[in-house]
Amino acid sequence: MIEAIRKLVDEHGRMPVPAASLKPDQDLYAAGLTSFATVQLMLAIEEHFDIEFPERMLNRRSFASLSAIAACFNEIEPARLAS
Repeated sequence: MIEAIRKLVDEHGRMPVPAASLKPDQDLYAAGLTSFATVQLMLAIEEHFDIEFPERMLNRRSFASLSAIAACFNEIEPARLAS
């Protein structure tokens, strides 16, 4: 899961550093993720995984790190991670 998210961060996060260089819990905003890029990333994740982030997850904390994004996904689609 983290690797799939990492790839999407590289493609849509418009970050100055490659996602491969980031630790799962590293702050994406400190690494250069902007609010505009967060929206682009969220839309890409929704499309890629065919999910929809609930309104309560549309906040900075949900996209603060690769692990935070994976945790949101796990909460939305727990059965998909188990398979």
